[in-house]
Amino acid sequence: MGKRILVQRRGRGGIQFRSKDHLKIAPARYPQDGMDNLMRGVIKEILHEPGRHTPISLVELENGQEFYYIPPEGVYEGQEIQIGKGAEVKTGNVLPLSEIPDGSLVCNVEMRPGDGGKIARRSGTYAIVFSHEGDKVILRLPSRKEKLVDARCRATIGVVAGSGRIEKPFMKAGIKYYHERTHPKRWPVVRGVAMNPVSHPHGGGSHKRPGKPTTVARTAPPGQKVGHIAARKTGRAKRRVATKR
Repeated sequence: MGKRILVQRRGRGGIQFRSKDHLKIAPARYPQDGMDNLMRGVIKEILHEPGRHTPISLVELENGQEFYYIPPEGVYEGQEIQIGKGAEVKTGNVLPLSEIPDGSLVCNVEMRPGDGGKIARRSGTYAIVFSHEGDKVILRLPSRKEKLVDARCRATIGVVAGSGRIEKPFMKAGIKYYHERTHPKRWPVVRGVAMNPVSHPHGGGSHKRPGKPTTVARTAPPGQKVGHIAARKTGRAKRRVATKR
């Protein structure tokens, strides 16, 4: 009789898969104020939130409202920022995409007007305002793909802070362990082919290979749902050679 594999235990839930909410400061979202008018605010504090790879800034608006947002590189405590229509195209300011010129680097871009920011929030990432087409804007995402979004969506001018994070190696497994503890997942991640047959569908055998096709149906039960789930195709694409007629 086999044992419950990791995906089954993760689906059941438990303390080891629970997010450590007591370490969280607050969601980083744009305020609803400033959608149709110009608001000014001051960066009161730049904080570190465990589990978030970017800094987080506390901003106080001129009406007394406070919110947290993801700061770009170059901002500092005490800096005055502008939010909304008519704001200057300056690092740290939040503008609708319709007022940002082509070729600008932006981060924390909204996918829908008023959702608070969804795109390019990771440290060192940014999107490029590629072109304007009426009430739509074409964005070039960090993945180099292009996306069409509403011109009313807001974005922060600049590149997300903390870009040098991936340049420093962990060096020790203990440091990596405490780093991963802030996330609701198990670490280290073990390959299925390195396990015993009772622990994983890919386990066992005299060699480190699955020994069978790794594609699995979308409707498979949790004990089988590992590998390439509902894959349209796997492996390398066949190279087609043109022939002369």
